[in-house]
Amino acid sequence: MTMSSEGLVLRGHRVLLREKRMGDAPDDFAWSRDQELAQLDATAPLRISFSDFLILYTEEMEYPNPFSRRFAIENLERKHIGNCSYYDIDFPRKEAELGIMIGDRAYWGQGYGPDVLNTLLRHLFLEAGMERLYLHTLDWNHRAQKAFTKCGFTPRERVLRNGHTFIRMEQTRRDFLARLKATEEAEPPKDKAPRPRFILET
Repeated sequence: MTMSSEGLVLRGHRVLLREKRMGDAPDDFAWSRDQELAQLDATAPLRISFSDFLILYTEEMEYPNPFSRRFAIENLERKHIGNCSYYDIDFPRKEAELGIMIGDRAYWGQGYGPDVLNTLLRHLFLEAGMERLYLHTLDWNHRAQKAFTKCGFTPRERVLRNGHTFIRMEQTRRDFLARLKATEEAEPPKDKAPRPRFILET
């Protein structure tokens, strides 16, 4: 985690997670109108004009939800490739729901998603003091479920919402620390090339 002129920046092995800004609006507008991305999120594609979208976007930037935190996902060349967030934050219970979306299809299936998740998990569990994180994925999205499992999430229950069935998955701070310890213990001796932490093969 670093602080810069653009605010909080979380650094992974392949990604940077930075605070959202107005310059993200064109990408976010395009992704919100994408039929396939909407289907993966169990929503309908956005049908408003860009000017109307910009009014809502500006309002959200100026008056952010105190129970939500959003980040833009960039590759190491600083290209905006998606977004992630944690929201419905329960401060007394120290828990929140996670969301992730790789909007640029050129970066699908290349391990960016797991790196985003592990970077966010590391920040929330080790720096922000969270005790439990959870997410929901559509029951037919086995690819996403497999990726979340590799990042330490455990399926807990099926949830019916707006005519869709989701799998609720969660991870506790204790689970994360155990996985981190196992990763460190599995690292090779120092005379060999070190294995990157928090990167999970896909």
